[in-house]
Amino acid sequence: MSEGVDLFTFGVMAVIFIAVTLLLGVYGYRQTRDNSEDFLLGRKRTSPLIIALSYGATFLSASAVIGFGGQAAVHGMSLMWLCFLNLFIGLVVAFLVFGKRTRRLGRKLGASTFADFLGKVYGSRFIRVFTAVLIIVMMPIYTAAVLKGGVNSLAVLTGLTDFYDYILIGLAIIVGVYVVYGGIIAVMYNDALQAGIMFIGMSVILVITFLHFGDVGNAIGSLDSLWDQKIGEAGLGVLEGFNGWTNTPEFGSKEWMTVFSTFVMGVGIGALTQPQLAVRYMSAKSDRDLDKSLVIGSIFMLVIVGTAYTVGPLSNVFFNEAHGLTSFQYLTSLGLGTDFIIPQYILELFHGTTFGDVFISLFLLSLVCAAISTISALMHTIGAAGGYDLYSVFSKKAAGDQSSVRTTRIVIVIMMILVVVYCYVMPKDIIAKATSIFMGMTACALLPTYFQALYSKKPSRVAAVWSMVVGTVSYLVFALFFNTGLSIFMPICKMITGQAVLFPDSIIAYVDPILIALPLSVITMVVALLVIRRSGSPASTDSA
Repeated sequence: MSEGVDLFTFGVMAVIFIAVTLLLGVYGYRQTRDNSEDFLLGRKRTSPLIIALSYGATFLSASAVIGFGGQAAVHGMSLMWLCFLNLFIGLVVAFLVFGKRTRRLGRKLGASTFADFLGKVYGSRFIRVFTAVLIIVMMPIYTAAVLKGGVNSLAVLTGLTDFYDYILIGLAIIVGVYVVYGGIIAVMYNDALQAGIMFIGMSVILVITFLHFGDVGNAIGSLDSLWDQKIGEAGLGVLEGFNGWTNTPEFGSKEWMTVFSTFVMGVGIGALTQPQLAVRYMSAKSDRDLDKSLVIGSIFMLVIVGTAYTVGPLSNVFFNEAHGLTSFQYLTSLGLGTDFIIPQYILELFHGTTFGDVFISLFLLSLVCAAISTISALMHTIGAAGGYDLYSVFSKKAAGDQSSVRTTRIVIVIMMILVVVYCYVMPKDIIAKATSIFMGMTACALLPTYFQALYSKKPSRVAAVWSMVVGTVSYLVFALFFNTGLSIFMPICKMITGQAVLFPDSIIAYVDPILIALPLSVITMVVALLVIRRSGSPASTDSA
């Protein structure tokens, strides 16, 4: 295992980065008056460039670069399908089908958060509270996974694994400070800064990787040949049905189900219902600004995810040349997991090269940016759910006053402490799975309701409530009792039955809950609407 990056070089770059980050927090604080609209939406006048970079940096966190980059190293280039869905669904469909209508309707209703938006569309306190509670309960798991990914990168690349606790707490404090004081303005401007660093860092690593192998064709050919050498070898970290790093897994196999149902479908579809991303639409000045953001965001996303999902598989060839082992085998021999593959690859790729410490420091900074850009957005969203949405519903004070902003800030601090605690209890190699479970859950619970809110002239509260409840309950039941990869988050099935899932040896144990719960949520919505229409009850008078 190579030594860590030169600490002086990285320290200088880190000090500059932290100083700029805190200065942007001060800027956000000065631009944020003591009312919720400034703190939550930045007065709805954010530029297209800032929206695009903030959206991209928030969407593509350490989960994309570190978590899914590591999974791509194990499962191969099949994860490039996720790159396609990230671009097509996460950007094109999100902006054109959901973004513009969300911006217009949100401004018309005076909504400041995603929960507030749904609650006002349906005129339902239940829907607003349900959405806010879902955010507060589920989002910290995703946040902790992203934070853990950033800390993993810092620990490996600096060689300061003995100082893991200090790094974890330090990152949490930095994010907490500028989110608490600067609000959405500080978050989005810091996102833009971090996105720029990510773009430069990932562009360089892609170029250097291909230069190392000679050219693109030689790199892919070497990866294909490696499977011929390793075929049938144990300890590759894959499941039945794996056909090599350049081929699609056997259709319907355990490997195929894991890659396509959990990673590709769970994250690809779940991007549409991310509360922290919906706020970006609502902060835009016009639809034209969203169109500009779409173009900029597409370029950014293609570079970031395209690099991660390409470099990940090619790291197998690199480690095999250096150590005679695949990425999974090598990191396992070091006592590490898949979440460390990309950081270790970067460390060894540039070790001993000219300006290697500068490049490693740049990549490390980009990986840290990938983590904290998403954490800041998630913490802002969690704080808003508690300090604005729930506060507005259950307190007698008007939403948007100084006490609401103060409560939001308090919630952020409390939940950040909880996120740090989660980092210590989470199992290894959890970043990609935590991302999938959060995005899958929000899709099953909220996607039909969100779509109806945007496209129905008289959205039914009853249909929305039933769809949300059925989607949430069915996802949780399937995740906790049937899916072997997701049941680790809360081993209820093991406590009741003595085994991790109900059917551990069957293919159903590898089917992601989204394939069951999302269709049930949609069917529930459609059936409820048909029943309401046949009964003659106007949807606008539903009670919920």
